[in-house]
Amino acid sequence: MLLPAPPDTLGLLALQLGVLVAVRYLLVSTAFAWWAARRRPQLYRPADPARRARLARQIRREIGWSLLSAFLYAGPAAVALAAFLNGGTRIYTDLADRPIWWLPVSVALYLLAHDTWFYWTHRAMHRWPVLFRTAHAVHHESRPPTAFAAMAFHPFEALSAAWLYPAMVFLVPIHAGALVLVLVIATIMAVTNHMGHEMFPRSWVHGRFGRHVITASHHELHHRRYDANFGLYFRWWDRWCGTDAGLSDCV
Repeated sequence: MLLPAPPDTLGLLALQLGVLVAVRYLLVSTAFAWWAARRRPQLYRPADPARRARLARQIRREIGWSLLSAFLYAGPAAVALAAFLNGGTRIYTDLADRPIWWLPVSVALYLLAHDTWFYWTHRAMHRWPVLFRTAHAVHHESRPPTAFAAMAFHPFEALSAAWLYPAMVFLVPIHAGALVLVLVIATIMAVTNHMGHEMFPRSWVHGRFGRHVITASHHELHHRRYDANFGLYFRWWDRWCGTDAGLSDCV
């Protein structure tokens, strides 16, 4: 019989996970911002003092919203972690529990589910003015965004996605290591797609890889046009629904 975690335990877990997510965000965003700044100094180190001051304020705002999002994500994650520690999720740690082929399949299922949920909620927030004004406008205050904008969301938007992976661990079996890989992919893509510089070779971006996988060149165009390129990991939903506007050449 599963015993629910007491509120004080859940609160402590949420606090610890919030700190972990916040530190992960700061480390990854700082690393990629430094890397992008070396390649696009005009974006991260503008010569004009007024632009430099505006950028500093923008980055402080991005960090503030992102840290708030980190602790909001931690709530549902704490519930899932408490259930896992009590044997109540579909997360497994012994590779012998499932066929080896299930490892990549489970990673793909988690990413596809996240991509689908993100596409449709993201598109709705752009198509319905009340949702945009209430929540998503916060993310688009950064013009252009930097690597620190990866989690710069209004609390309503952060909570709209915070539950997805925690809910999936109760439904779809996944190895603990595969789940960590999913979270690493999610973090790196969220940061690099906002950093203002393309990390992949041009031949990749304009080749078979870029036709399917979203990179900075695809997402940067969304931040300029607002009416297209709503996907998160893959271009499939945009292509199927006629919202794929192609790639930007400015990153």
